[in-house]
Amino acid sequence: MKELKFLKENIRRQLIREYLIHEIGDAGFGGVEIQRTPQNTIVILKVERPGLVIGRRGSKIKSMEETLEKKFSLTSPLIKVEAARDPNLNAQIMAEKLARSIEKGWHFRRAGHSVLRRIMDSGARGGQIRMGGKLTGERSRTVKYTTGKVISSGFPSELIDRGYAVAMTKPGIIGISVKILRNDVKLPDDVTIRAIKIEGVNLNGGNESLDNQKNE
Repeated sequence: MKELKFLKENIRRQLIREYLIHEIGDAGFGGVEIQRTPQNTIVILKVERPGLVIGRRGSKIKSMEETLEKKFSLTSPLIKVEAARDPNLNAQIMAEKLARSIEKGWHFRRAGHSVLRRIMDSGARGGQIRMGGKLTGERSRTVKYTTGKVISSGFPSELIDRGYAVAMTKPGIIGISVKILRNDVKLPDDVTIRAIKIEGVNLNGGNESLDNQKNE
């Protein structure tokens, strides 16, 4: 029973995520975090342009809160909007931008390289874009572009920011995955070498006291 309850909760979270992306996609959806308290359910939205989410006098937020309560059975939902820090380093925002560019007619290769260049120009240590679907013809295929350092396995892979989006085109659906290794992430193999000064030892070679005796 616990497994079934856990599965239902994950499905509901995914449906909530899809609903929010559909409602505020133009604002640059950068992720959602749901926190439960005894009184209500706090929904924290990270977006690129908060003003588009709030709406006039908060009308859009109130409408979304009502939908979250009636359709998804959230207890007294309270939406909080936060501006995403470094939008070009937010994997979800960049995945949505890439999807919208492809829907507008950009060639997938040109759009992918353009987004990857923006990520790296913003100071990322590494970035990866994967696209799959009917990219050039009737047969589906997958392409992947990687720049810099991107880890795919082990504990360090959990430090990578991930984003997913879907582009609806005439030939079919294109799935998009973006991975970003931010410049402020410290990996286990990062090593810093610092110079240490030890009294009585000449770091250039030899011992200071012996060198002084020879000079005398």
